[in-house]
Amino acid sequence: MPAVAWWLLTLPFIAGAFLPVQAGINGQVARHLTSVMGAALLSFAVGTLALLCLVLVQRDLPALQTLKSLSWWHWSGGLLGAFFIATAAFAAPRTGALLFMALVLAGQLSIALLLDHFGWAGFRQAPVSGGKIAGLLLIFAGVWLIQRG
Repeated sequence: MPAVAWWLLTLPFIAGAFLPVQAGINGQVARHLTSVMGAALLSFAVGTLALLCLVLVQRDLPALQTLKSLSWWHWSGGLLGAFFIATAAFAAPRTGALLFMALVLAGQLSIALLLDHFGWAGFRQAPVSGGKIAGLLLIFAGVWLIQRG
């Protein structure tokens, strides 16, 4: 496998670093609005506006025919994002940033193992190995240790 460019390793790290910040912000917004769903809606509205501006600046608006050709499950990404934002706004202030993110990471890595193994959702197929299972078990051990506090 060829070496991965440094920036391709850096971007996901930065995006991941912003997740607990986003969860905290959305939790604060939920408290101010007294509505978890209102906070999630505001988060998505701001994100949608930002993306719309970028798409318009880049002149990269998808054609209607292209949108019509998408399968039903292609549209589920937005629903999954909404579920995550609403869950973060509700759960993160109650669990704390570290435990919340450890649980998010455990969930992400659990499904990522399956996605890679079966090549689902467009990922390249990479079989499960003992090392991958051991790494995932260490993540779960970390969640347990963090929860015990």
